[in-house]
Amino acid sequence: MAVSLDASPPVTEMPERFAKALEFIEEMTRNTDVVQERVLGEILVQNADTEYLQQFNLGRSIDRDTFKSRVPVIGYDDLQPFIQRIANGDRSPILSSLPISEFLTSSGTSAGERKLMPTISQEMERRQLLYSLLMPVMNLYVPDLDKGKALYFLFIKAETKTPGGLVARPVLTSYYKSDQFKTRPYDPYNDYTSPDEAILCCDSFQSMYTQMLCGLLMRHHVLRLGAVFASGLLRAIKFLQTNWRLLADDIAAGTLNPRIHDPAIKNRMAQILRPDPTLAEFITKECEGDNWERIITRIWPNTKYLDVIVTGAMAQYIPLLDFYSGGLPKPCTMYASSECYFGLNLKPMARPEDVSYTIMPNMGYFEFIPHDSENPARLSRDAPPRLVDLADVEVGKEYELVVTTYSGLNRYRVGDILRVTEFHNSAPQFKFIRRKNVLLSIDADKTDESELQAAVERASSLIADFETTVAEYTSFADTRTIPGHYVVYWELLVKDPAHAPPPEVLANCALAMEESLNSVYRQCRVADNSVGPLEIRVVKGGTFEEVMDYAISRGASINQYKAPRCVTFTPIVELLDSRVLSAHFSPAAPHWTPERRV
Repeated sequence: MAVSLDASPPVTEMPERFAKALEFIEEMTRNTDVVQERVLGEILVQNADTEYLQQFNLGRSIDRDTFKSRVPVIGYDDLQPFIQRIANGDRSPILSSLPISEFLTSSGTSAGERKLMPTISQEMERRQLLYSLLMPVMNLYVPDLDKGKALYFLFIKAETKTPGGLVARPVLTSYYKSDQFKTRPYDPYNDYTSPDEAILCCDSFQSMYTQMLCGLLMRHHVLRLGAVFASGLLRAIKFLQTNWRLLADDIAAGTLNPRIHDPAIKNRMAQILRPDPTLAEFITKECEGDNWERIITRIWPNTKYLDVIVTGAMAQYIPLLDFYSGGLPKPCTMYASSECYFGLNLKPMARPEDVSYTIMPNMGYFEFIPHDSENPARLSRDAPPRLVDLADVEVGKEYELVVTTYSGLNRYRVGDILRVTEFHNSAPQFKFIRRKNVLLSIDADKTDESELQAAVERASSLIADFETTVAEYTSFADTRTIPGHYVVYWELLVKDPAHAPPPEVLANCALAMEESLNSVYRQCRVADNSVGPLEIRVVKGGTFEEVMDYAISRGASINQYKAPRCVTFTPIVELLDSRVLSAHFSPAAPHWTPERRV
């Protein structure tokens, strides 16, 4: 068996299916371009008769060069009229020759409605294949994961239907409600503490309560904790902080709180719950005080790692996860979206800042728009460059991801910006940089998510000596003032309220953020006076929980929810402003000097 995945050495005896999975990864990554050409050929043969592709006069024998020269690169707005027809009930082969089985919804933003991504039933098998590769890789790094359980907080969202009768739901809801998940055979490497009845309950409180209760009952069996995003795991810890008394009472009496009334959950928990006063006393002792540092390892002492996504915007949660877990490893195992499942992390125990994903060439056909990080607007002004194939990207360069799928997306801009870090065999490995979007703009300035994240990180270093961290943040371009200015809302985790950061330090945090922002912003502040001083508004603890609850009440998915890094929706801005404890403006103008021009 020739397995060259980076591990030193395998830490446990490898099941035969794991060895086959690793060999499959090697085969795919050794022959990246060959696999890509085959995948594109399969997609084009399958969908040659679709209305969308026929408009480009491709013919029956379509090679890669013809496809790339005739089919344009598109965004969601270009696709929306076709998707709307399918949603309204048109069953002709519009995007896919195979029937669209459902729509997968994006998590949505403050800017508009959630996007509907078409999918076919055969895609479930492809997604399942990628899932099957995760544990074989993890097994190379962490031993004995078959000797215990996983406490994963997994949720579904109540699905909706389009006017034509197709189901529309988040991709993970689709997976958890699929036969592949519900009738999966027992796997000791994927043995969850959460019963399916809890995962499949639409009521977020009943689902979370039951999953936390089961996690506490089986605390010595838990080897790893997880959620989809870091924010989801932190929400679970916050839930424990709020509800531990109710949970302890149920454990002591062996009964289920009357707020849990879902019949399937009640029947399942009747088989699990037994009175355990000793465990209830332990939970009370650990949770009744104000000390929540290392609470994860105190309650679940055998935890080996946290299985959460902490790349991109989720990176800001790392300090808080470290606080609650004592610095447990945080592997980011896979890279996926509603449009397509892309790949996996072959070095899952790498530091979060070093995480790179290997895109598996069998999942779809992938192209890349070279991204000019110095002048990202240039590509939209000039004629678009020739896109780069998966095997031809270059280490150190950044690209915007474009995907063609079996489900009918053709040269679709996903909107992710990726940087090539290295290659595994002939397959590139990518670091997720950010979503391609601008968050804040008052005048000529434009600030994106990665810049805002870096500014918050720089500013938060000023409050570290006060044992204070930024637990959550968002921003708002406040044009109600003249000139307009950036508002950044901070929810702080203060270890000792008597030693909280004083107002002058928080004002300096605002200045530190401005110093981190780009030259155009600083020019607007210093030379043009078209942007006012940045303002930090400190909000009450729990404010961002209220924002999340509000978003969920309006249809957001609890499983895919991410705190917005910029808000424009007036009710959310008003909610944030109603929870402000203090406001702190930058006390000086940031440094700026005119650029030299040749």
